[in-house]
Amino acid sequence: MSETTKNLTPNKMGTMPIRPLLITMSLPMILSMLVQAMYNIIDSIFVAQLGEAALTAVSMAFPIQTLLIAVSSGTCVGVNALLSRSLGAQDQEEAQKAAVNGIFLAIVGAICFALFGLLGSRLYFSSQTDDTVIIEYGVQYLTICLVFSFGIFLEMVFERILQSTGRTIYNMYSQGAGAITNIILDPILIFGLFGFPALGISGAAIATVIGQILAMILSLIFNLQKNTDVSISMRGFSPSLPTIRVIYEVGVPSIIMQSISSVMTYFLNLILVGFTATAVTVLGVYFKLQSFIFMPIFGLNNGMIPIIAFNYGARDKKRIMETAKFSIFIAVSIMLTGLFVFQAFTAQMLLLFNASEQMLEIGVPALRIISLSFLFAGYCIIVGSVFQALGNGVYSLLTSVARQLLCLLPLAYLFARFVGLHAVWYAFPLAEIISVAMTTILFIRIYQKKIRNLN
Repeated sequence: MSETTKNLTPNKMGTMPIRPLLITMSLPMILSMLVQAMYNIIDSIFVAQLGEAALTAVSMAFPIQTLLIAVSSGTCVGVNALLSRSLGAQDQEEAQKAAVNGIFLAIVGAICFALFGLLGSRLYFSSQTDDTVIIEYGVQYLTICLVFSFGIFLEMVFERILQSTGRTIYNMYSQGAGAITNIILDPILIFGLFGFPALGISGAAIATVIGQILAMILSLIFNLQKNTDVSISMRGFSPSLPTIRVIYEVGVPSIIMQSISSVMTYFLNLILVGFTATAVTVLGVYFKLQSFIFMPIFGLNNGMIPIIAFNYGARDKKRIMETAKFSIFIAVSIMLTGLFVFQAFTAQMLLLFNASEQMLEIGVPALRIISLSFLFAGYCIIVGSVFQALGNGVYSLLTSVARQLLCLLPLAYLFARFVGLHAVWYAFPLAEIISVAMTTILFIRIYQKKIRNLN
């Protein structure tokens, strides 16, 4: 099939009814994200059997892992948006450039994090605690995850290329295979089953990176064999600065926005450790548990963004708005379900992580208070992704800065200093209310500037 023929072939993102289109593109990603969330939880459950110090170390490593995901995911958002817009506008050459330059940027990112893993892990943990047991656990775990981070970087960019061309079903296969591999290897490598040595927390890290590398290999194979819209051949490749600039016009605000979460978590850990390391563990457990609620919405986003970007390139206002409205409905429904679970089964969830009496005493009210933010978060996440799909990632950045740095952290600090640990958790729902107001104002603005006058 020639490139000209490909360009004339109607893409389902411009023709298929929105509701079944969004479901068919998102459902594989939602399912794979649920599997990802499940293995994150199971990973921590196994680590918790090594003791609370090991679980605290994983919690303290979380901001760096979040930063890694921010850099990779933010770059992929830019690649995804440019690639989908280019396909919608029938610009095959620019779509091709977006794909191969995205791969190049993923490799550069992996090298940078590998160097940090080798040179900066111990300093990072020492900045949060002087507990030598926690530091040693943390250095072992984080160094392995970062040195082999090429797996997650390349997995994500290969998967976003598939998403941009409407082939999300293959991402379910690759992510699912990686996650299941991780789940199977966790107990084997941590506790030394079937003749393997007991590697402890290092075994958890090794299981994680093996799963990521497997998912990377599968997603590469799917692109090579199933993706007829974009070729990812690097033969004769040289970086295209104009393409990279366009990718990062959307990608950098997304990277900064997600990195803010890393900064927020790091400083929250510093606030909480002033009371007790158990409070840090509770926050880490919360992030693991809430991923089971948030990951499906991120999967929904991954299906939604290329649809909106494609139809923005095709100047179809009706399909853009229908996609956004239906996505918000699904996200809010998921969040309400999550709120019920967090309110009704709090202690049971904490006990999965071998919770001590102190951890239950701190964790039960903490999780119930923080989960009140679910009432607002689904709407904010979806609309923020609409901004990104339309090429206005800076709007998402503004709302994220306001919520996490200008509201959540200052409130947490003030509550910690003048009220007590139990009040710190209220910073989460209060910050989300600020985010709702800003997100709505900015959506009205972008609608008037970019959507209202489309066909």
